[in-house]
Amino acid sequence: MPGLCRDCLTCFDDARRCPDCGSPRVTLHPELFDLSIAHMDCDAFYASVEKRDNPELAGKPVIIGGGKRGVVSTACYVARIRGVRSAMPMFKALTLCPDAVVIKPRMSVYAAISKQIRAMMDELTPVVEPLSLDEAFMDLSGTERLHGAPPAVMLARLVRRMKDELGLTGSIGLSHNKFLAKVASDLDKPRGFSVIGQAETAEFLHDKPVRLIWGIGPAAQESLERAGIRTFSDLLRWEQEALTARFGSMGYRLWHLARGQDRRKVSAHEPMKSISNETTFFEDTANPDVLDGHLWRMAEKVSDRAKAKELAGRVVTLKLKKANHKILTRRVSLRDPTQMADRIYRTARGLFDQVGDEGPYRLLGCGLSDLCDAEQADVSGDLLDPGASQRSGAERATDEIRKRFGTDAILKGRALR
Repeated sequence: MPGLCRDCLTCFDDARRCPDCGSPRVTLHPELFDLSIAHMDCDAFYASVEKRDNPELAGKPVIIGGGKRGVVSTACYVARIRGVRSAMPMFKALTLCPDAVVIKPRMSVYAAISKQIRAMMDELTPVVEPLSLDEAFMDLSGTERLHGAPPAVMLARLVRRMKDELGLTGSIGLSHNKFLAKVASDLDKPRGFSVIGQAETAEFLHDKPVRLIWGIGPAAQESLERAGIRTFSDLLRWEQEALTARFGSMGYRLWHLARGQDRRKVSAHEPMKSISNETTFFEDTANPDVLDGHLWRMAEKVSDRAKAKELAGRVVTLKLKKANHKILTRRVSLRDPTQMADRIYRTARGLFDQVGDEGPYRLLGCGLSDLCDAEQADVSGDLLDPGASQRSGAERATDEIRKRFGTDAILKGRALR
């Protein structure tokens, strides 16, 4: 049985501990050195960065997210043991974990670290497909001759380097396609290294719940359960035509995934299509001050992400969900692209004013799309708003101050609503 020590990178045959360093952190698998499609997922990325930068947080439950009416962006594993999960309302998270340290996201910091990790992955293979700041697919096919080692060894070297140079950990999933690589990366977190080979695919999936499939949320899961589909073995009983007739394109995809089939290629050139932020309120609200405060904070988050990725967008989108779950979407195209929070907010606020009296609302979202390089951003100014240039300059100055002294160094009054 081929084996790999994830600590010293020694390759060996069939041993429960590394024969060189004695470490128990070994991975054994018959196809370990034959597979080349990988998914790397940082472990509780935002929270891990905060703990790294503030050693006093070590051992404490840390939640990254907004205020009491916000939601959890992510949580460290100490908080997760208490039941805290991403996208959970903050009030519920604090009920489960009242001693948690709540920290507002520092997106520019996370983006800068993400670039460092991406550079490490680019050294392994030119075929890297990022999914977010903290996870990516990699195709290491044909790289063994270049590196003098199989993909499994290079992946173990990657996460060891992340730990040594950045003080952060990640988990690896290695398989023969993207679907299974992503499933594998979640099997043994944190600091995991899991393998799903071709020979074991059918047996591995047989009794697994369909919620394992990326993109199957609560609504889709409920729809599948109404059809009697809870596990992959349930899916195998359906003909492809029946699944497609019942669930459309999702049914076609499910038929193939039930058999461990995923023909999608890892794409290094998949462009980011949009940047957005949204929040679901604990209680439906029509309060204009509360909604305005949330809208400003969302515009800031969208702006921070655009600046961190050196992007700008030509289309601003506003999303609202009413108390009856009806979704209202409004968008407008700008004369030239922007990445400025002030302009995103003022544009979204104009869209909100068109429909604002249709509340109360349970969800509010703001987004930027039709993305391009930041060099094209805000070049012509706004002739109808002579104060726009001055506000833009003030925002750039604020950005520099926040880089030096933290995100809370300067706050706008509307951000406190």
